[in-house]
Amino acid sequence: MADVKIVEKKLLSDNWYKLYKYTFEIKDKKGNTQTQSREAYDRGNGATILLYNVQQKTVVLTKQFRLPSFVNGNADGMMIEAIAGLLDEDSPEECIKRETEEETGYRISRVEKIYEAYMSPGSVTEILYFFIGEYTKDQKVNEGGGVDEGEDIEVLEVKADDAFKMIATGEIRDAKTIMLLQYIKLKGIL
Repeated sequence: MADVKIVEKKLLSDNWYKLYKYTFEIKDKKGNTQTQSREAYDRGNGATILLYNVQQKTVVLTKQFRLPSFVNGNADGMMIEAIAGLLDEDSPEECIKRETEEETGYRISRVEKIYEAYMSPGSVTEILYFFIGEYTKDQKVNEGGGVDEGEDIEVLEVKADDAFKMIATGEIRDAKTIMLLQYIKLKGIL
């Protein structure tokens, strides 16, 4: 375990989420204490899920505009992704069930947690909880598309083999989605 002492925590922004500047002391391998400063973006923890249908060999994905990808060269800013959302006050399981219905219109009752991961530990505090879950057509209770202001989510039902190819072609460039698709492929689920 690292020997770290937080010396100062300064709020830099509280606009959308919170950006802090931390000054801390840390001992290196030789036992020398160094003082360093880093910024960390705190947006809370999140959950993500890949819905799959074994009989149809399909997955459900979403497509929506993502400003950060646009300003970093993604020509139209559209991203194909697995369902995801912030936990807020919910457990990871409650969150992902809620987000699934809001984004895709599927009401699922069973989810399987497969792991959790820090997606960008050098700058973001978020832990993302990863799930998979089976879906069937009769679980579709509405059109989905999102409920938050500004959400304009397109629901995609894609053959799993096509989704795997979309990683290779660059149509899918979202890390959580790639990780989930690779998981179901490695486990032989689809």
